Amino acid sequence: DLKPANILMARDGTPKITDFGLAKQLDDNDSAKTSTGAIIGTPSYMSPEQAMGLQENIGPSTDQYSLGAMMYALITGRPPFLSAKPLDTVSKVLHQEPMPPHKMVEGLPRDLETICLKVLQKNPAQRYANCEALADDLQRFLNNEPILARPISRTERTIRWCKRNPTIAIPSGIAAGLLVALIALGGISYGMIAKQ
Repeated sequence: DLKPANILMARDGTPKITDFGLAKQLDDNDSAKTSTGAIIGTPSYMSPEQAMGLQENIGPSTDQYSLGAMMYALITGRPPFLSAKPLDTVSKVLHQEPMPPHKMVEGLPRDLETICLKVLQKNPAQRYANCEALADDLQRFLNNEPILARPISRTERTIRWCKRNPTIAIPSGIAAGLLVALIALGGISYGMIAKQ
C-alpha cells in the first residue's frame, strides 16, 4: 500500500516506508493467507492488477506502479486517478489513461513525463523491468542524459482508446471506411466521366 501517507522522511532526507500491513512475502506459497479477488489498498495509488484483485500478479511491478502514482502526484499536485467514490477511482485505474502531466504543469520536461507515464502503464510488462531500472532512468534524467523510456506513439494511443471504447470505435471505424469507399468510388466515377 505505497502512498504518500506511508512515506516518512528521515532527518538526512532519506525516505522511509511505514505501514507494512499489506506487504506480501514474494516467496510465500501459502495462498490461504490471501483471498482471491479481494481488492485491498488505496484506490488512487493501486495498480490495475491490484484493483482487479489478481493476487498472483501482485509483486514488485505493483510497487513500481504505486511509485509512479506518487511521482505523478508530486509533479501535478494530484494522483493520476481520483473520484469522490473509491469504486469510481478503481474503475478509472482499470479503464482510463492518466491525463498527461504536461497538460497540468507548464514547461514540464518531456523526459520526466515519459518516465512517469511508463511506470503507470496498465500492463506490468510495459513498465520498467524492475525498480532499479526506473531509478537508473531517473538518474539519467537528473544527469541530463538520454533516458531509455520512450513515449507511446499516436497509433498506440489510438489503439488503446479503441480497446477501451469499442462501442464508439467500431461504428466510427465502419463509418470512416464507408466514407473512404464512397470517396474512392466518386473519384473513379469522375475519372470515367472525364475520359468520355
